[in-house]
Amino acid sequence: MNEISPPQIVLITGASRGIGLYLTQYYLDKGYIVIGCSRSPSSITHKQYTHFCLDVTDEKAVKSLFSQIRKSYKRLDVLINNAGIAAMNHAMLTPLSTVEKIFSTNVFASFLFCREAVKLMRKRHFGRIINFSTVAVPFALEGEAIYAASKSAVETLTQILAKEFADFGVTVNALGPTPILTDLIKNVPAEKLEKLLERQSIKRYGEMADVSNIIDFYMQPQSQFVTGQVLYLGGA
Repeated sequence: MNEISPPQIVLITGASRGIGLYLTQYYLDKGYIVIGCSRSPSSITHKQYTHFCLDVTDEKAVKSLFSQIRKSYKRLDVLINNAGIAAMNHAMLTPLSTVEKIFSTNVFASFLFCREAVKLMRKRHFGRIINFSTVAVPFALEGEAIYAASKSAVETLTQILAKEFADFGVTVNALGPTPILTDLIKNVPAEKLEKLLERQSIKRYGEMADVSNIIDFYMQPQSQFVTGQVLYLGGA
């Protein structure tokens, strides 16, 4: 008689809104145990969902989160590093405080979560880590120097951690969404977004399902030989 496998445990950062909120509900609907975190409380109430309010750049708070995961579940199967911020200004108009905030959230926090996640994943010799980049990297978009630079760092981090974590049975990959109509781009002029869409092979806005499709691919057991990859949506 075959044993029924326990549901996978997924940790999603930036889970209170936008793509993170969508992914949280999506994986709950698929039967996963989901742990979310963000600065704000979550609107989701579900018996298989636990939410932590924290700053993803706060090392002490992040370590405490992983300690709670270890005590409650004794394992972690998937980390989705979704939390991120953007600032779209000419370099001459960008204060250093903005640069520090973007790198702290997009790069330092991604590293921190990857580092703590692999400590749990290595015990079972299995894990999937998915980071977020952006099409602003290959397109080298004007006005997004700092945002794109931070995501370039995430890509390099992804590729190197893929090598460092391979012996632990943990894959590390990334995806780069095209513009999706979320709060992240609500202040971007429509004209600029249209120009970006014209540069894509498939000239439309991305959809939430496009994102979850790639994450599903990275997560599936058959993708154990896929690591260190960055997949851009829309044909960047």
